[in-house]
Amino acid sequence: MSDLTYQIIALIIYLIAMLFIGWYAYRKTVNLSDYMLGGRGLGPSVAALSAGASDMSGWLLMGLPGAIYVSGLVEIWIAVGLTIGAYLNWYLVAPRLRVYSLVTKDSITIPSFLENRLRDSSRLLRIVSGIIILIFFTFYVSSGMVAGGVFFESSFGMSYQTGMVVVAAVVVAYTLFGGFLAVSYTDFVQGLMMFLALLAVPALGIFATGGFSETADSIRSVDPSLLSFGTGASTIAIISALAWGLGYFGQPHIIVRFMAIKTLGEVRQARRIGIGWMIISLLGATATALIGIAYFQQNPGAELTDPEAVFIALGQILFHPLVAGLMLAAVLAAIMSTISSQLLVSSSALVEDLYKIVVRKESSDKVIVNLGRLGVLLVALIAAYLAWERNATILDLVAYAWAGFGAAFGPLILLSLFWRRFTAWGALAGMIVGAVTVIAWDLIGTVEGDEGATAATNFIGSVYEIIPGFILCLLVAWLISLVTFKDDAEITAEFDETQRLIEEDK
Repeated sequence: MSDLTYQIIALIIYLIAMLFIGWYAYRKTVNLSDYMLGGRGLGPSVAALSAGASDMSGWLLMGLPGAIYVSGLVEIWIAVGLTIGAYLNWYLVAPRLRVYSLVTKDSITIPSFLENRLRDSSRLLRIVSGIIILIFFTFYVSSGMVAGGVFFESSFGMSYQTGMVVVAAVVVAYTLFGGFLAVSYTDFVQGLMMFLALLAVPALGIFATGGFSETADSIRSVDPSLLSFGTGASTIAIISALAWGLGYFGQPHIIVRFMAIKTLGEVRQARRIGIGWMIISLLGATATALIGIAYFQQNPGAELTDPEAVFIALGQILFHPLVAGLMLAAVLAAIMSTISSQLLVSSSALVEDLYKIVVRKESSDKVIVNLGRLGVLLVALIAAYLAWERNATILDLVAYAWAGFGAAFGPLILLSLFWRRFTAWGALAGMIVGAVTVIAWDLIGTVEGDEGATAATNFIGSVYEIIPGFILCLLVAWLISLVTFKDDAEITAEFDETQRLIEEDK
């Protein structure tokens, strides 16, 4: 039996397992709350690994190792920023959002929570939130499909487009039918696969490169600066990398997991599991890239054509073909876990936050769930169209969408949870300013280094757009809220009830 046959068998087993989980979740999905939020019944392990897997995506096994393989440890600042941001997100946002979303009319989406929390009778806040979610998640889902195409192209010699279609078809199938439970359960399994793969590859790889000392020597022979945390990076570049952590507070596909945890007491358990998983996985991804540099330096006959495929290449070199196939499945798991989460949130924005508000206010749960499934398909088709001609790296696409959500929603989530005087008009103004700043900053920054670029445009191009977007959103939301605040007994009562429940649990 050929190596390729073993790998295909492993991959088919994985894909069938994901579809089976989707079928199982479909049998348990009865109403809209089940489809969009799993009936708020996630345990701590599922919630933690589901949040982690949907967060990290193909970036963890492809984007980050590829960046470190090319530029060295200077790229690790993104991982440092993400770890700090993820911890603060679990510590500050998770417990309070779990309680507050239930207190505010059992809100099941982020836009509905903001509307209910701030008593926005105009419905504009929810509509604009839904539109922003759709815009940036279309780019985010597109990045996942690019990763899927690259995966099959690098691993099996398929065309990029064929690989993209295979990934999209399976993800859409289990997300469309199984909803939130399917996404969460598959994310849990996928998170475990990613974790084990990121332990196994560097653990075996370090023996293949001769041990720690020999590996470090090989890396230095390629370029000593690859082992430096600061060489070749400006202070602005490091700050921009750390600023990725700001994005966590505003990622709908991640923070919606907090709303779905079964009890407030289980949030702390989920935080410990989630952060432990994240730190070990990031260290594994970093080690994989460094070992890849050493291995290909020591074996010049072994060629790596795409740096973002370094994990895939090492898995195929170091392991038996069947195990290598499971390693490949772990990469596919990372890609699919994020796509499925983003498709579901996009679907909820289309149906729960746009259709029910703009088109038809009252519809049965069955109709809404079916429309949600149609929304999954629609967003997937648009994202596939954008990804069809690969014209950006995975990291570039993820960075843009991450900044968009972090700047548009991050300050709003924090202010809504912790500031009593926050208003709907402040939230609306801040959200629009944050999203527009990210889009404008990115457009201006694309001319960095061009002949016609000025010092100002070069500066803009070097600063990650989440920084100005987050700051301006926070500032505008705060100022407008100060001007438009009016005391509301119901809002105050909900804020106090949330605080009481949080304190009661300590």
